[in-house]
Amino acid sequence: MMDRPRFRRKHQTATGRKASDESAAPVPPLESRAERLARRREEPQAESQSATEEARCRDEAEQQARAEETRRRVEADQQVRAEEAGEAAEDDQRRRDLAEKRRLAEMRARQARADADRLEAEARQVAEEEAEALGHTAKPAALPTEAATSPLALTDPVAAAADNRDTGPAARPGPTAETRPAPAPNRMWSRLGEITVDESHLHRNRIITARRDDPAHTAFDVLRTRLLQALHEKGWKRIAITSPGQGCGKTFTAANLAISLSRQENCRTLLLDCDLRRPTLHQVMGIERPGSVGDMLRGRTSPEDHLKRMGRNPVQAGRNIAFGFNDVVEPYASELLQDPRTAETLNRIETGFGADVMLFDLPPALFYDDVIAFRPMFDGVLLVIGGGLTTEKEIKEVERRLGADTPLLGMVLNKAEGADMTRYTY
Repeated sequence: MMDRPRFRRKHQTATGRKASDESAAPVPPLESRAERLARRREEPQAESQSATEEARCRDEAEQQARAEETRRRVEADQQVRAEEAGEAAEDDQRRRDLAEKRRLAEMRARQARADADRLEAEARQVAEEEAEALGHTAKPAALPTEAATSPLALTDPVAAAADNRDTGPAARPGPTAETRPAPAPNRMWSRLGEITVDESHLHRNRIITARRDDPAHTAFDVLRTRLLQALHEKGWKRIAITSPGQGCGKTFTAANLAISLSRQENCRTLLLDCDLRRPTLHQVMGIERPGSVGDMLRGRTSPEDHLKRMGRNPVQAGRNIAFGFNDVVEPYASELLQDPRTAETLNRIETGFGADVMLFDLPPALFYDDVIAFRPMFDGVLLVIGGGLTTEKEIKEVERRLGADTPLLGMVLNKAEGADMTRYTY
């Protein structure tokens, strides 16, 4: 056991060595009060600068985001405008294509009319030879030449024709319905098959010009006479019969007008059912399974085989009228009506059969584009107005669609209320 004095010496020696080591280590300088204050002032400034830097970074990020969003919106707007411009260019191209097709159709129609004039001269010569062979001294009636089409009055075609005769050089005086000679014999006409009609069936379908016991038949006789006068005055032959909408009675008007025209001995008339979407003329006249008028227009069936003229009948209808009935619905009616083959067929019919008046029963003008597509094929329009059905707005829309260059020969008011026809009996 170590004695206590020696242990005390060793402890003192170790303690002195430790104290000397601590005294030898550098002592950090004491922080002054001014330094502490400066340090405390610098800490908020540093924090404020850091916050300002963070806010500036956030603002720059937001600005960049807004700029990116603006750029995307501008690009989207530019893309939309480019698409709209492309669609507008496509629409313009379609309109130009349609105008070109219309121009070609009119050019073909003019060419077809020129061919028809040539065939007309040949037909005259053949008719004269036939007349001489049959011992007829009277020469066939000279067919009027084509006149420049100009709109007539809406409700008074005769007065309009008189005004045009007095003021316009394009008007050409022509023979009246009473002074025209009877049509010359025609071999193609005589070869047509004949049909007969049932008087009771016509009566049920309101063909009032058949029995002539309804006083309203006189209205169709007046319409017939005034129409013939206007057509002879202008040199026209082809009349389209249409209406603004359904139920106005356009087929009723066409059938009654045709029967009335048939009694005009010096007028050879053709009535064609060109309502290819809803053909009903054959039902009104009581004819079963008449065949397809579309095949005739395409040239698949000859007009001599399809057209039927009136034969002996119980209603004293004239036999110088022929019908082109139809019982086949055409899904592409407007395309067929403006087909060049249709123009060629109609020209061949008009020239070959020596038709003086050609009536076309067409669909309603506001339902499809058939009437517009068929426009180069006819000279004027009879518009059938349904009393209580047709509005003034619809009439104006029909006029707008047909255009100012389409002559409106007159308007036929059907289903008129309050009309007392017995006042006009005699």
